[in-house]
Amino acid sequence: MGRAFEKRKSTIFRRMDRVSKQFAKIAKDIAISIKGGGSSNPDANPTLRRAIVNARAVNMPKDKIDAAIKKASGEGGANYEEIIYEGYAPHGIAVVVEAATDNVTRTAANVRATFKFKGGNLGTTGSVAFMFSRQGIIRISPEGVDRDALELDLIDHGLLTLEEGEGEKGEKLLEIRTAYTDWGSMQTVLEARKIPVISTTSEYVPATTTELPEDKVDEVLKMVAALEDDDDVTNVYTNLA
Repeated sequence: MGRAFEKRKSTIFRRMDRVSKQFAKIAKDIAISIKGGGSSNPDANPTLRRAIVNARAVNMPKDKIDAAIKKASGEGGANYEEIIYEGYAPHGIAVVVEAATDNVTRTAANVRATFKFKGGNLGTTGSVAFMFSRQGIIRISPEGVDRDALELDLIDHGLLTLEEGEGEKGEKLLEIRTAYTDWGSMQTVLEARKIPVISTTSEYVPATTTELPEDKVDEVLKMVAALEDDDDVTNVYTNLA
C-alpha cells in the first residue's frame, strides 16, 4: 500500500511538473508574440493567436492566459529573446536547441555546459542547421472535414503533407505541414474557411537520420533530456533515427 501510494504521488508530481513547464512555455510564447507582433490584441496579431490556441490545447485556464498577456503588455514584464543553439551530441548526432530567455549569458553557459558534460560539442551558428528544414505544423480535428478536398485546396497555399495523427489524449487529428515561411498564411487560410485549429507549432525536421545501437542511443537521449530540463530551453531536435 505504501509503495503504491508513493508511486501514485510520484506520477502526480511528474504530471504537475509537466503541466507547469507547458504553462511557462506558453507564457513565454505570449510575451515573445506580443513583442514581435506589436499588439496584445489577438485579432491584430496572428502570432499571439497561435500562442492562445496552443494555450487552450494544453488546458491553460483563461485567467492564466489573460494574466500572461497583461504581464507581457505592461511595465516590468520579462523581455524574452529567442535563440537557436547548434551542435553535436555523442556519436556525431546533430542537435538543434531552441531557447527563449531573459538572460542570454545564463542560457548560453548552461547549454554549453550540458553539451560538454554529456559528451557533445556546441557548434557555431549554421554548423548543423543546414541538415534540417524548418516546418510549420497545424493540427485540426478531422470531424466534418473532407480530407481529399481539403488537401487539394491547401496545396495552392503551401501544403507539404496532410496526415493523420494523434493528440496528447489519443484523439484523432489531421496534421498539416507547411514550409515555415507558409505557416502563418496557412493558419489564415484555415481561419477563413472556418476550420478550427487545435494546436500549432514549428519544428526542425532532419533531411536524413542516423541510426545508432541502443547503448549509444541512450547517451544521446541523456543529453537531450538534460537540455530539456533547462527552463530556458523550449525544444530540442536531433537527426537520430
